This record gives sequence, C-alpha cells and structure tokens, in this order.
Amino acid sequence: MIAAAELPDDIDALKAIILAQQEENARLEMLVAAFRQALFGRKSEKCDPDQYELALEDIETGIASLHAAGDANETLSRRRSPKPRKANRGALPKHLPRIEEVIEPRDTTCSCGARRHVIGEDVSERLDVIPAQFRVIVTRRPKYACRACEGGIAQAPAPAHLIEGGMPTEAMVAHVLVSKYADHLPLYRQAQIYSRQGVDLDRSTLAAWVGKAAFELKPVFDALIADLKRSTKLFMDETIAPVLDPGRRKTKTGYFWALARDDRPWGGDDPPGVAFTYAPGRGGKYAKDILKGFAGVLQVDGYSGYNRLLGNSQQKIQLAYCWAHARRRLHKIIQTGKAPIAEEGMRLIRALYRVEADIRGHSPSQRLAARRQRSVPIMTELETWLTTSRARVSAKTPTGEALKYIARHWEGLNLFLTDGRIEIDSNPVERTIRPIALNRKNALFAGHDTGAENWAVIASLIETCKLNAVEPHAWLTKTLTAIATGHKQTQIEQLLPWNYKADV
Repeated sequence: MIAAAELPDDIDALKAIILAQQEENARLEMLVAAFRQALFGRKSEKCDPDQYELALEDIETGIASLHAAGDANETLSRRRSPKPRKANRGALPKHLPRIEEVIEPRDTTCSCGARRHVIGEDVSERLDVIPAQFRVIVTRRPKYACRACEGGIAQAPAPAHLIEGGMPTEAMVAHVLVSKYADHLPLYRQAQIYSRQGVDLDRSTLAAWVGKAAFELKPVFDALIADLKRSTKLFMDETIAPVLDPGRRKTKTGYFWALARDDRPWGGDDPPGVAFTYAPGRGGKYAKDILKGFAGVLQVDGYSGYNRLLGNSQQKIQLAYCWAHARRRLHKIIQTGKAPIAEEGMRLIRALYRVEADIRGHSPSQRLAARRQRSVPIMTELETWLTTSRARVSAKTPTGEALKYIARHWEGLNLFLTDGRIEIDSNPVERTIRPIALNRKNALFAGHDTGAENWAVIASLIETCKLNAVEPHAWLTKTLTAIATGHKQTQIEQLLPWNYKADV
C-alpha cells in the first residue's frame, strides 16, 4: 500500500492508481473465493485427488502472480526499500551439499583511513538445482604380460552388467524405470528429454532395457507376493488396465488386481507392501487364483466377484467390507438434493469414523475395546436406521439402492467390531492404486499383455518402496546391481524393499 505522503497530486494519476488497485483487488477476491471453495467447499467423494491438487496449485500460482505484479508496480512508481517479506520456507535439508560464496564490500577502508574489520555477517540459504546430467563410465582393463617368459597374460575379468554388452549402467536403467512407473513419464517423452541433452536413445532401446529389468526383477516380485500371502489380514482391489489389441486395432479392458498389506494403523510387525497382478478380466476366478495359499481376513469393496472366495473348505477367507463405499452411495444421494434418510446415515457413519481417528495407531486389543464401548452402540443405531428406512422407501429409488447395498454387506461391514486389526474401510489399498491410474492417464494404455505384466511387476516394487520410505531409484540401482553380479535365488528375500539398507 502506498503511503499518503507518497501519493501524487495529479488527479489523473490518482485515478489511475485507484483503478489499478480496484482491478487487482477484484482479481484477488475471485482467487480467494476459489481457494476457499477448493479447501472448504463441498466436494464429490469421487473427486480425483490429482485434479484437486492441480486446482489449488493454479489458484496459489495466480495469487502469487498478482502479488508479484503489485510489487513490480510499486517498485516502478517509487524507489524505496521493500519491507521484509513474511514467508514460511522451512529449513533446507542438512544433507544437501553447501556451496558457499562470500560477497565482500567493494572497499573496506574507513573514511578515517583505517581498515575495517569483520564484526559479524548475514547468512542466507537458497535452494539451487543442477539439471540431470549424463556421464560416461569408462572402464579400462589393462593387460599384463611378462617380458622374461611366455607365461600368459593377466587381466581382470569384465564386470557383470544387467544389459550385457549394452551401454546403460544399472543406475541408468533404474532412472528409466522410476521415470516411467513413479514419475509417469512414457518412454517416448523420456527419449525427447534425453535428446535435448544430446543423447539420442530410441524408444525401442529404452523399452528393451525396461523389459530386461522386469524379467530380472520378477523373482523379487514373486517373493513379495509370497510374503504378503503369509499374512492373515490383507486388502484387495482392482482397477482397469486398458491394453492394446493389435488384431482388432483397438484397446481391450484388462485389470490390475492389487493385494496390499498395511498393519501400521495397529502397530503390526510386518512391513507394508503391495503387489499388482495383471489379469485379462475382472471375474472372481482371477482373485481366487491370486489368493492361492492365503487364509485370513480380506478387506474389499462390495464387488460380487469376491463371493467366489467364500465357502472353500481348504481356503478359509473372511470378507470384511468397506464403509467408505457405503458412505459414497449416501453422499451421492445428498448431493442431488434434500435427503433426510441419507443424511441420517451419513451422520452415524461419521460418528464411526471419529472413533477410528481416535484409536489409530493403538494396539489391536485397545482398538477392539474402544470399538466395543463406542462403536457398537453406533452400529446398533445404524441397524435400526437401516431396517426402518428400508420399510419406508422403494428399493428401486437411489436411496433404496444404497440401503440395499448396506444390508447386503451388513455382516462384512460389522466384522471390524470383532478384530482390532481390521480397518473400517479399504482405503489403504485404494491409495496404492492411484499411481497406476495416473500412469494410465499419461500412457493411455499398455501396448500388450506382456507389457501390462511388466508394468505390474515394476509398479509393485516401486510402490512398496514408497510405503516403506525407501528411495526407489537407490533401491532399484542396488537391486539390479546385485542381480547382475549373481545374487543367490535362495536369498532373494534379502532384496525386498523393506530389507534395503542405504550405503553410508
């Protein structure tokens, strides 16, 4: 804001300043309103989190742009020392290398002729970046011979590499994998990026590297899914995986089935992990095949295909259903207008979630005790609401359909009251599927069934790294190097992401 003493005396100049200020205020008010709507407004249960983040990102960028324009105008209108800007930048990580530069005054000689001495200093830190740079590793293997005899030549053996006779190091292959499956950059875009730095790599070359890595990582993936199935409490979900069908010149619909473990909410000892399996369909037979050898509680959504898992005397599986899916059906009804029955159901479900928020991180016994004390009465009230509401509305209405869904899955929706390890919903596995969906948006489809299978293998290992706070590139580099140098198959479990130890 311009101080009163600094305002010009010219009427036209004053009008121009006022109009400019009014326009800026109007734009800021619009952006603030949009920002509040994005933060606090009513949002669909199915709102894409990436779209939500993008909206906030663009709004914040717009506000910053207006502030920058205002600062520039003030600087042009009058030269004065700017006030210190209040900014919460946080502390820059200690592990980053520091490049220090000292800016000395032009002259340190005092007006009296004496030389000034240092009494202190101001220190500031700014975050800098060096764009990714390629480098070439040159390996020389000298040959040694004896001048006194013909005893042969001594030379070190050539080191083993993942791509025998190829140009990439294991770190380069890991970079391609992370860029494709973690940062969602298709191979043709990566090739374009590399070309800008003068490195021309054909997309087919990158694809060959990815295929080789997927093949070599398959035993690690097998060990991952075997470890998950030794648990007695897992999540499962599926998502669409469009796959190109060259014969018909169109895409066909396949599915990624996600099998996940996350015992962190109740302090379990087993590390979190997720394994994706590609299947050409969504039938329950695929879930049954994937789950061979598993027995215990499986937390899923209400898809009827999972019913195929029940009634198997050799494989005892209990299905725990998801309250988030029941809530979404009621939420959708409320969005269309006034719906007292759905609103009452939402009120009771929110009460259940408040209990869950309070007991998150507690032991299974503590969670079970709290649920018996606080959640059981809510569930009793929910059951009464469900019975009376179904008698009042037609089963063919949207409200009736939502109530029918809850009634059909009632037993599985109650299972969390009997076991402190069971979650109230299957959101943990849904969160692991989001990167798959984002990669699908960028790559559009997998080029072949085999490509989808490779996608599942590598995405499983990368997402498991993320769940265990392991940096994917470092893990892939170390693992691919270990595989190339002959890591024993009998010790493959040592390569699982949660067993990774960073080099100090």
